[in-house]
Amino acid sequence: MAPAEPHSEPRRRPPRRKKPQGAGGSNVAARVAVAVPAGIVALFCILTSPETLAIFVLVVGAVALHEFYVLSHSVQPIRLAGFLTLTAMVGAGLWGDQFQLVAIIAASFAVVFLFSAFTGPRENATFGMAATLFGAFWIGIPLAHALWLQQLPHGEMIIIDVLLGTFIGDTFAMFGGKLFGRTKMAPALSPNKTMEGLAIGMLGAVATVWFAGLYQDWITGQNALLLGIAVAVTAPLGDVFESYIKRDFGVKDSGRAFGAHGGAMDRADAALFVLVVAYYVWFAMAPL
Repeated sequence: MAPAEPHSEPRRRPPRRKKPQGAGGSNVAARVAVAVPAGIVALFCILTSPETLAIFVLVVGAVALHEFYVLSHSVQPIRLAGFLTLTAMVGAGLWGDQFQLVAIIAASFAVVFLFSAFTGPRENATFGMAATLFGAFWIGIPLAHALWLQQLPHGEMIIIDVLLGTFIGDTFAMFGGKLFGRTKMAPALSPNKTMEGLAIGMLGAVATVWFAGLYQDWITGQNALLLGIAVAVTAPLGDVFESYIKRDFGVKDSGRAFGAHGGAMDRADAALFVLVVAYYVWFAMAPL
């Protein structure tokens, strides 16, 4: 008689990991916990004085530039030259005008070259200089425009209006995309964004700026609508622009400076485009 086969127990599958209850809500709560204090600080700096706003944007800009240089470390950007250029651009926004800004941009090429050539041998020197200036210009030029915008008539409130339009539009786009998103907007650049989310976000941005204008008797409804349209068009461009850069570097967030919101670059990406356009739109419309 054949020997009995040893008894084998059925294989047990590992238990499925349960999704934490309220994970989505926790993420929203974490975002709110960061956004509210940051918004209060930003409001204080915008409404206090040009010098206070200059200090605020310089700090945020320096953090964002540091994040960019961390991402581009493989080409060895010349960090000190970049931070000096950024500081000079903020100075032009506080004490100068477009003439001084262009002069700083022209001088920055020589400054970056001197730092690169006389601080030791470098690999990829050309790419390092290019990354240095790219980051400084991308962040510094809009910050100078933010300070010029503040100095226009009612400029402080225009900054608040366009930033509200930018961030509320972004929130509308996020939730609109989750609820109604079907058509991918730019899969190669930002795979999670949809055309439906884009449309809802743009409507939210326009409505926010226009609605704010209803309570500000120094801006007409037509001008508020035009300003809202400018925000709605340029904010998504700034967002996708940064997404394109992060995708090239193979990262999801630029850093953790703002906790659940990601890095300073992640929070400021759309605003960097919006502030430049808002300055020229309001400069054309403001009662001088």
